[in-house]
Amino acid sequence: MIRTNGNNSLGAPVVAVTLLVLAGLLAWHQVAPDFSRLMVRDAGYDPQRPLLIYSTLPRIATALLAGAALALSGTLLQQVLRNPLASPSTLGISAGANLALVAVMLAFPALEGFGRDAVALFGSAAAAAVVFLIGARRGFSPFALVLSGLIVSVWSGALAAILVLMNDRYLSGLFIWGAGSLAQQSGTIPLSLLPKITILTIAAFLMVRPLSLMELGDGGASGLGLSVKRTRIAAVCLAIVLAAVVTSAVGVIGFIGLIAPRIAQLSGARQMKSQLIWSPLIGAGLLLLTDEALVLLSGASSTFLPTGAITALLGAPLLLLMLPRLKTIQRTVPALSHSPNRTAHTSRNLLLATIGGLLALLAGAIFFGRAPDGTWTTLAYLNWPDVLPYRLPRVIGAFAAGAMLGVVGAILQRLSGNEMASPEVLGISAGATIGVTAALFILPAPGMAAQLGFGGIGAFTVLLAIFAFGMRSGFAPERVLLTGIALGAMLDAVISVLSASGDPRALTIMQWMSGSTYLVDTKEAISATIAAAIGLALAFLARRWLDLLPLGPPAAQAIGIRVNLARASLFALAAAMTAAATLVVGPLSFIGLMGPHLARELGLRRAAPQLTGAALAGGGLMMLADWFGRMIVFPYQIPAGLVSALVGAPLLLVLLMKRRRTA
Repeated sequence: MIRTNGNNSLGAPVVAVTLLVLAGLLAWHQVAPDFSRLMVRDAGYDPQRPLLIYSTLPRIATALLAGAALALSGTLLQQVLRNPLASPSTLGISAGANLALVAVMLAFPALEGFGRDAVALFGSAAAAAVVFLIGARRGFSPFALVLSGLIVSVWSGALAAILVLMNDRYLSGLFIWGAGSLAQQSGTIPLSLLPKITILTIAAFLMVRPLSLMELGDGGASGLGLSVKRTRIAAVCLAIVLAAVVTSAVGVIGFIGLIAPRIAQLSGARQMKSQLIWSPLIGAGLLLLTDEALVLLSGASSTFLPTGAITALLGAPLLLLMLPRLKTIQRTVPALSHSPNRTAHTSRNLLLATIGGLLALLAGAIFFGRAPDGTWTTLAYLNWPDVLPYRLPRVIGAFAAGAMLGVVGAILQRLSGNEMASPEVLGISAGATIGVTAALFILPAPGMAAQLGFGGIGAFTVLLAIFAFGMRSGFAPERVLLTGIALGAMLDAVISVLSASGDPRALTIMQWMSGSTYLVDTKEAISATIAAAIGLALAFLARRWLDLLPLGPPAAQAIGIRVNLARASLFALAAAMTAAATLVVGPLSFIGLMGPHLARELGLRRAAPQLTGAALAGGGLMMLADWFGRMIVFPYQIPAGLVSALVGAPLLLVLLMKRRRTA
C-alpha cells in the first residue's frame, strides 16, 4: 500500500482552488469576448451567440462534471480495494463500457439517454466482474488487479478497434469519441449528467462512516460491526456507475480517476470525508484546465482533438513526477514458477512435441487457407510461385517477431522476479513505437535500419526511466507497473492526437500499433529472422546470468557475477529485440507476457529451456494470430496484433484464474 508523506491539512483545498482558478481564468479568456451577447435578445443573425450557448458553455460544464465523477470513482475504488493503482481506466471499467457501446451502436445507431447509460453500465460491470473475480482468487493483490485490468482493457480495446475498422462507414466518429471528446453541440449532455452525478455523489457521502472504518482493515472494521463485504460491493458498484455514466456521455477519459485521488492524498486529505470533497474538485479542475488549454492552443481544431488523449498525455508525466514521493512497503517476490516439478526428460519430450506441433502449424499457415471464392483448400503446387512470395514472408516475419517478444518477456520476468513483467506491460513496446514515430517525423524517408535504431533508443529510454523511478524502492512492483501504465498511456495519447490531426503518417503508426503484417516483404522477413537469431543467441550466451540473477544481488555477486553489468547488458538486449519485434507486430500483442507463461506451464524452469520454450510459444502464437487475421473475415483482413490480443487475453486470464495467491 502506498502511504502519503504530506502533513499539511490545508494542502488539498489549496491545490483544488488553484486548479479551479487557473481553469476558470482560461475559461473566462475564452468566454469573455462573447459573454455580453447573452444579454442581447434581438441581435439578429449572430453566429457567435449560439456557439457560446450550445458549444462553449456546455463543454465547460461537461468537463467539470466528468472530471469530478471520475475522480470520485477513483477515490472509492482506491479506498475499498486498498489499492493505490485502482481507477476506472486501470481496472478496465471504462474500456468495457466503450466496447459495449461500440457493439450495441452497430445495431442501434440512434441509441441515446438511459439506453446508452444502461449499455455502458453493463459493459463496465462485465469488465469489473472479470477483474474482481481474478483479484479475489489472488487475495486482491495490486499485481493481479492491475494486470487483469490491463488485459481486459487491451482485449476490449482490440475488439472495439476491429469493430470500428470493419464498420468505418458507420462508426468513424467513434475514433475521436472513444478517446474522450468533450466537444458539445447542445446542453443535453451536461444537463443529463448533472442529476445523475449529484445523486451518486450524495450516495457516496452517505457512506462516509463505513468507508472511514475500512481504513482499519477488514478485521478491525468487522470488529466494530461493519459488514465489510457489503460496503465493498456497494462502493464498487457506485464507482462503476459513475464511470459508466461518464463514458456513455463523453467516451474514455483516463488518468483523472487515478491521479486526482493521489494528488488529494499527497496534499494532506487523509480523512475519508475530506477525500470525497477535495478529490472530485481536483479532478474537475484538472480536466477543465486540460480542456481549456487544449482549446486555447489548438483553436478551431480542438473539436477534433480528443481531450481524453490530451489528459493522458499531460497526466502521465505528472504521475511519473509523483512517483518519487510515493513510499511503498517492500514485499517478498513471489516465485516465478507455479508449475509442478518435472524431470529433464519429461521437459525435453514436451519441448520436442511443441517443436513438432509448431512445424505442423507452420505448414498449415503457409499451405492451408481459403481460395479466391472463399472455400477452404490446400494450396496447389501450381499456385506456389504466385502465392508463396506474399504469404511466406508474413508467416516468417510474424514467427520471428513473436519469438523475440517471448524471449524478451522471459528475460524481464527473470530479472525482475515479477511474472507480470513484459515489454507490453512495462511500456517498453510503447517506447519502441514512440521511437519509430520520431523517426517518421524527423527523417524524410526512414528505412528499416533507421526505424530499428530509433525504436531501440525509445525502448532503452523507457528502460532507463523504469530504472530511475524504481531504484529508490528497490524496484517495487507497484512503482514499476505505474511507470509502465504512464508510458503506455502517453503512447496512446500521441497516436490519438496524430490520428485526429489527419496526418497521413499516423496511418503507418496505427498499422504498427495494431500489429499489421500486411506490408512484410521478403527483405523485412529476413531482417526480422536475423534479428531474432542474433537476439536468441545472445540470450543463450547470457543463460548463466539469467539462472543466477534471480537469486538476488548478494548471492550473484558472491558467485562472481558483476550484477550491474549483467543487468545493463540484458536490459539493453531486451530493448533492442523489443524494437525489432515492434516494427512487425506492434506494441500491444501481449506475446511477451504469454510466451514465458506457456513455457512455465510446460515445466521449463531453467533459463535455457525457458528461453527456448518462450520463443517457440511466442512465435507460434503470433503465427497463428496472423493466420486467423487472414482467414476469419476473408477476403478482409484483421491485424495480427489485434487477433493475438483477442486470443491471448483470455488465455492469460485463465492462467491467472488457475493460480491462487501464495503466502
